[in-house]
Amino acid sequence: MRYQVEHQTLYSYDIPVIQSQQLLHMMPRQTDFQQCVSYTLVCEPVPAEQSRRLDFFGNHNDYVTLLVPHESLGVTSRFQVDVQPRPILAELLQSPAWESVHDTLQLQATQHLSATPFVYATAKVQVSEALASFARQCFTPQRSLLDAAMALTQHIYSEFEFDPQATDISTPLDEVLKGRRGVCQDFAHLMIGALRSLGLSCRYVSGYILTHPPAGQPRMVGADASHAWVSVYCPVYGWVDFDPTNNCLVQQEHITVAWGRDFSDVSPMRGVVLGGGQQHLTVNVTVTPLEYATV
Repeated sequence: MRYQVEHQTLYSYDIPVIQSQQLLHMMPRQTDFQQCVSYTLVCEPVPAEQSRRLDFFGNHNDYVTLLVPHESLGVTSRFQVDVQPRPILAELLQSPAWESVHDTLQLQATQHLSATPFVYATAKVQVSEALASFARQCFTPQRSLLDAAMALTQHIYSEFEFDPQATDISTPLDEVLKGRRGVCQDFAHLMIGALRSLGLSCRYVSGYILTHPPAGQPRMVGADASHAWVSVYCPVYGWVDFDPTNNCLVQQEHITVAWGRDFSDVSPMRGVVLGGGQQHLTVNVTVTPLEYATV
């Protein structure tokens, strides 16, 4: 499946910004199941400096510096990407018991270096006995790692309500666990915290997902949004992705942009500004299968 994605970000300021420096995660990754066909990034005002490089996790980072006064900052990324099918859970039958994976990560860490940075707590994803207890409802003794991870995905989906008003970027994970409400970022952090509390390795993945309009209705431009899910490390198969917001194993309708330890490693856009006063943010994302695209 080939997709066309447009992500528009607009910051409006109460007073002019004198200088702005921004770090962007908007260019999609190349993976075994995904190839970037084309990518463009447009900033308004035009940056005085702009560069791109890979970060520690292999994500594409764009750095932009604006030196002219401006009352708004618009950033638009556009790309086309090919996404291939991934294995379904029934094909991943050699997944070991989760306790075995835990022991492997503890005792043979040097043989699994790609997984090591994703075992430990971070500022946004704590580990705790409460999270471990939550995970153990699905991670019963000697259960297959990937089977248990799918069960945890389903448990979060069924027990938590999607509610954009319940949390914000600063809401602690223990409040999400108690409140049973949140958004895709919260559910990804929750699943990661639960898994890491059992000594397992998992990473936060940011990207997009194709949404489906009601029957008979056209796709709405700008109606989609950034998305987040979880990638679990299995020594036999590598990284396997689960989406607790949508109760599914990640397949062809998910588009990967970046991954890290938590949201702070992969936020689409963050930076510092001199001036500006209060700022107002508008984001529009459109994901279009190209057979339906009008160019």
